[in-house]
Amino acid sequence: MNTFACVDIGGTAIKYGILRADGTIVEKTETPTQAHLGGVALAGKVKGLVEALIKKDPAIAGVAISSAGVVDSEKGCIIHASDAIPGYIGVDYKEVVERPLGLPVEVENDVNCAGLAEAKSGAGQGASSMLMLTIGTGIGGCFIENGQLLNGSCFSACEVGYIPIDGVPFQDAGATTALVRDVANRKGEPEEEWNGKRIFALADAGDADCVAAVDTMCEVLGQGMAMISFVLNPEKIVLGGGIMAQGEKMRDRLERAFAAHTIPLIAKNTKIAFAGHANDAGMQGALVHFLNKHPELGGENHG
Repeated sequence: MNTFACVDIGGTAIKYGILRADGTIVEKTETPTQAHLGGVALAGKVKGLVEALIKKDPAIAGVAISSAGVVDSEKGCIIHASDAIPGYIGVDYKEVVERPLGLPVEVENDVNCAGLAEAKSGAGQGASSMLMLTIGTGIGGCFIENGQLLNGSCFSACEVGYIPIDGVPFQDAGATTALVRDVANRKGEPEEEWNGKRIFALADAGDADCVAAVDTMCEVLGQGMAMISFVLNPEKIVLGGGIMAQGEKMRDRLERAFAAHTIPLIAKNTKIAFAGHANDAGMQGALVHFLNKHPELGGENHG
């Protein structure tokens, strides 16, 4: 079975390793992204990491990359990105990695990769259509139907964090950062003193401010999920991101909020689930994307 170099580029860390075609992780590690050095330096760093993996396993058959930003997955380049990685727009991973190494390289957005991993072997497995939402410093989304990503005309489908909820962008009202800000404001304390884990621990203990803030978060997420479901009508909504480790504690409130903002037919036929893959979702989803592009490399005894 072929092996592949898989790289997940995040804002603070790059996770990378060698995976088999079936998704089994042979080895993995991570290194600081050093995003402040800029996009060109980051691309060079990724090339170096891939070269190191190839030295360990010269039989590697391809390179699968998951990255933040809007990715032109046909050309393998970044076409939109925040300032978190200066100069990232225009970085071309096919040019930087594929040409000099002589191996096929495929690149996809990190949320799309997380969704592909969940659809293939996680919480979305078996669903004919799935909406993936990742809840963190912002809210990202992707939609997968019959194993295929909805890309849109410029690879920007499901940029759901920008959808206005009561005049406020969805991610500004419903992300983990909004939860932290809400509790800090209620307590009159600096945001730096709060995080999701502490908030849920206190909510479990009956702290009124934390309970109210979690209720607000669930209400906003339910409203956002309902709005998106009117357009896409997914069979399953999968929620990911670190805060969703607390997902089961939120399930009843999320389901009630979702049902309150949609119609009974949709509420009855839409399942809400929580991501099954954790830190490896980016690498595993990048591999799913790669093998969708190169199915001939996914079987036994290729290469």
